Parts: sequence; structure tokens; C-alpha cells
Amino acid sequence: MAVRTWLMILFLVFMMMQKGKGQLSETFYRTSCPKVESIVRKVVTEKINQTFVTIPATLRLFFHDCFVEGCDASVLISSPNGDAEKDAPDNLSLAGDGFDTVIKAKTEVEKSCPRVVSCADILTIATRDIIELAGGPSFKVELGRRDGLISKASRVTGNLPDPNFNLTQLNTMFAKNNLTQTDMIALSGAHTVGFSHCSRFANRLYSFSPSSPVDPDLDPTYAQQLMQACPQNVDPRIAINMDPATPQTFDNMYFQNLVTKKGLFTSDEVLFTNKASQATVIDFANNPGDFSGAFVTAIRKLGRVGVKTGNAGQIRVDCTAFNS
Repeated sequence: MAVRTWLMILFLVFMMMQKGKGQLSETFYRTSCPKVESIVRKVVTEKINQTFVTIPATLRLFFHDCFVEGCDASVLISSPNGDAEKDAPDNLSLAGDGFDTVIKAKTEVEKSCPRVVSCADILTIATRDIIELAGGPSFKVELGRRDGLISKASRVTGNLPDPNFNLTQLNTMFAKNNLTQTDMIALSGAHTVGFSHCSRFANRLYSFSPSSPVDPDLDPTYAQQLMQACPQNVDPRIAINMDPATPQTFDNMYFQNLVTKKGLFTSDEVLFTNKASQATVIDFANNPGDFSGAFVTAIRKLGRVGVKTGNAGQIRVDCTAFNS
């Protein structure tokens, strides 16, 4: 009987330890790397001072990472064979400044806390910081992710939203990641500091339909401005701001733009034109506090998608390579 009791106690202790290991926490590095957030913030601030592109690049990197394999820094892996996640067609437009921000922050963190903080957590902290430094809401991040062991270009297709998606397609993809329609609309608001290559929306300007080359859901004056910035056969490297009004400020202007038919992608403007999502867009356009609150809720939920914790994954030494 005594042996059975001891086995039961050991089992319960083991289960409690596993439960603790599997959870993200705002205080995860309180004792193991107490200065990690200030170290990352310093690097992020310096990087933004060098180039504003750091802000949209890091935000987009976080989103693309979390939607494929979960938030596990799999998008940072470099492969000599050109077959890693970052090599997928949907990820080729990820700006180098996002990668550079995480790699530089990791280098600085390693000096203070070697082999303690994951690249996935550094990307998460950096994303929070760039939002705040761009004028967006301040919030605490949950930490304790570990870095993934899989990074394949072949696993990206079908896991990232397309600029031509309708509302149903958007909702279906976000729901796969435990995100609601409100979460999806709020996260779309990150386009307020985004930029896009012309090819991603050229169909709305030149070949929307046989009867209307220009998308009728696009403000005519805005369409003319886009045509000037993105003439047919433009250099594919040319990119333009997704928010024509306040492109370098994280605010609710994205939603005000949607109301005035100045959403760049079909998947942006559909949030306003579809009656099922229109009320949320109007609310966010009129009430910046509502948008900020919803965005914080959504991005914290996004940060929990597919995370590896406990003994899963690893703590990479070099964010671009699996540990040898």
C-alpha cells in the first residue's frame, strides 16, 4: 500500500511539473534572464532609428512565423538548399530588416544569458516593442516558447492569407489558429504601418473584371494615385505604403481608410463591404481605444499559436540554424 501511495504522489508531482512547463508566463525569465526585455528593447530602438522598415518587417515576420508551424521561429531558419520556410514564395517578400532585428537582439541576449532565451520569444518581445514604439498600445508579453525543429518551404502553402481572400476565407484561416473574426479584423489593423509590392494588388487597378478594369470598391482618386505609383510592368521591387494617410504611425487610420474605400487589398476592403464585419470596422474607425484593446487581445492570442514549451523544441544558439 505504501509503495502505491508513493507512486501516486510521484505521479501527481510529475503531472504538476509538466503542467508548469507547458505554460507561457509573463515572468518566465524573471530569474534566468531578468533583463531580456530591456536588452531587446534597446536593440529594437536602435534598429528603428536606422530604418522605419524595421517596424512593418518585424510585425509581418511574427505573423508569418506564427501561422506556419506556430510561433516557434521556424521562419528564421536558413537552408543551404533554399527549401526552408523563409524560401517559400509567400515569404520571399519578408523584408530583411525583420530578420536582422531578431538576430541582433539574440546576439545581445546571448551575452547576458547564453542558451536561455529562445529566438521565438525574442521575436515576440521585439514585435511588442515595435508596436509601442510606432505609437501603438503597450502590453505585456507571455514568454516561455521554445524554437521549432521543422522549417520547410513546402509547409507554407495554404497557411497564409491571400490579398484576394473574401471574408469567409479569412475567417476560416484565422479560426484554424483559434482566432475569431474580431481578432482577424483587429490584426488586419497592423496594415496601418505596412507596405506592399505592386503585384499584390495590381489586379484591382488593371484587370478587376471585363466590365470594370478598376475595382469599383476602390476610391477613384486613390486608384489614380496607386496607378501613378504602380504603373503596369513596374519594377517588381517597388513597394508602397498600405496606409496613405499616416503610414509611420500605429493607429486606427487603417479602418478610417476602409470606410472611405482606401483599403489596398481586396482582403482589406472586404472587411468594410461585407455586412458581417462592417460594424466592427466602423467601431474601430470611430473608437481608437476599442481597436487598441481588441488588437492587444488578438496579438496575445496569436502569440500562443502552436507554441512549443517544456521539453519540446530547443533553445537555438543561432536563430538561423538548428543546434548541431
